[in-house]
Amino acid sequence: MDLLALSDFNLVARHGGFGRAARATGRPKATLSRRVSELENSLDLRLFERGTRDLKLTQEGRALHERTGALLAELDETAAAIASGGDRPRGTLRISAPLLFSQTAMGKLAAGFALRYPQVRLEVTTEDRPVDMIEEGYDLVIRVNPDPDESLVGRIFLRDRLVVVASPSLGRPAGDRAVPAVVRETGDPTSSWDVVAPGGNLRIMVQPVLCLSSLIMVPDAVRAGVGAARLPVSLVSRDLAAGTLVHWGDVDGPEITLWTLYPSRRLLSARVSAFFDYLKEAFPSGTPDELAALID
Repeated sequence: MDLLALSDFNLVARHGGFGRAARATGRPKATLSRRVSELENSLDLRLFERGTRDLKLTQEGRALHERTGALLAELDETAAAIASGGDRPRGTLRISAPLLFSQTAMGKLAAGFALRYPQVRLEVTTEDRPVDMIEEGYDLVIRVNPDPDESLVGRIFLRDRLVVVASPSLGRPAGDRAVPAVVRETGDPTSSWDVVAPGGNLRIMVQPVLCLSSLIMVPDAVRAGVGAARLPVSLVSRDLAAGTLVHWGDVDGPEITLWTLYPSRRLLSARVSAFFDYLKEAFPSGTPDELAALID
């Protein structure tokens, strides 16, 4: 396979057309068109659907772009690093991170990383939905308790746990009396929480009275005495230490694990490796206390 033709194909696919690719790179449009046609002929495949106004990848073209685009970019980056006499991270690093982690910690982490590696352009997108790393062009994603995926390589960098907390003014649960609760999920049908308390396991009957779309808003409502809530301990550790919130127990369930994930078939670039090392430096033990210290 002609690597130059493959590179030109990915260039056109990335920019969405021969004209846009030519304008962005200063390459002749006719040359790009000829190279792509030669690649299609050599593969005996149609890679683009050519309309009157737009250009769309065929199914085969999309598969080829997904599997070779990132690899060619990494080869270019490696060559540039060698030519410059080092392997210092450079280029664009695109990360998808969950909402709560972004709101509480990602700003400081991103700023520190950008100051340390000024030749890396860091782009962080905040979203809780599962993303297609290849299709959407992410180098790295951060996810909470992700489902297993054979196409991704993952490692845990942080652990947290859910606790039930409330204002001291709210009476502790007793018997079958339901306590008011602040919840995140709209229409949460939960009627009880199972917790591990110092005196043993406990089932707390709850009555949701306030629903908020983000956990970052919940502590304010709990401090005001609206109701109890289940929250990551890293988010409320300062309140627990100050006595503005009291701990009713740990939620009986799986721990919270934050993972970094990247495609298994992709070479680990210098910028991704640098971000891994940066997270390890920020959270050497990966404990909730380390995250709480960063939030503070």
